[in-house]
Amino acid sequence: MNIEPDAATEIALLRQQLAVSEEELRTLRAGITSLIRHDALTGVMNRRTLLETLDGELQRSRRTGQPFCFAIVDLDHFRRINEQYGMAAGDRVLKAVSDTAQKLLRGMDRFGRLGGEEFGIVMPATWLDSAATAMTRLRTAVAACDWAGMTDGTVVTFSAGLTTNAPADTAGHLLQRAESALLQAKLDGRNCTVVVEEPLPTMTDPDD
Repeated sequence: MNIEPDAATEIALLRQQLAVSEEELRTLRAGITSLIRHDALTGVMNRRTLLETLDGELQRSRRTGQPFCFAIVDLDHFRRINEQYGMAAGDRVLKAVSDTAQKLLRGMDRFGRLGGEEFGIVMPATWLDSAATAMTRLRTAVAACDWAGMTDGTVVTFSAGLTTNAPADTAGHLLQRAESALLQAKLDGRNCTVVVEEPLPTMTDPDD
């Protein structure tokens, strides 16, 4: 069947419009997925995505036998920053800390916002001593940021709780241990990292 030139041109235009619409739809879907999985303010993983990543790393560790570490980071005196410099300044601080972490951490590490001024870091294939060194580097880098335009030069620091996985761990267990270590870091004066491991099982005497 022959198609008139005008009809062929119209069909070609319709096909082009359809291709554009499909591309726009893919772009829209990608944007929605990004919004669902990332924190709108900082651009890092949101809580749900980070916890899914933590659970996935637990499963990977069980398969491979490789250890990994998990840290919770909490910005020191963040409420005071919001009260003294304003919420907009506080938002810029959160973004600056997130950007610094993403630049400094390894490509395999995963950084996300758990809520408020609290962040989490999943560090695959990492022993505790190496993770502790990484946390020290990150604290130094955050403190060295140019805070003059946000907090009038007041240095921003953070406290951190760091732990490693144990054989029977769940994501909830890791969160609980890291939170406990974070609390101790605050009690120790802030601007430090406290490391905690799962206690070894108590051995019983078979003769008892």
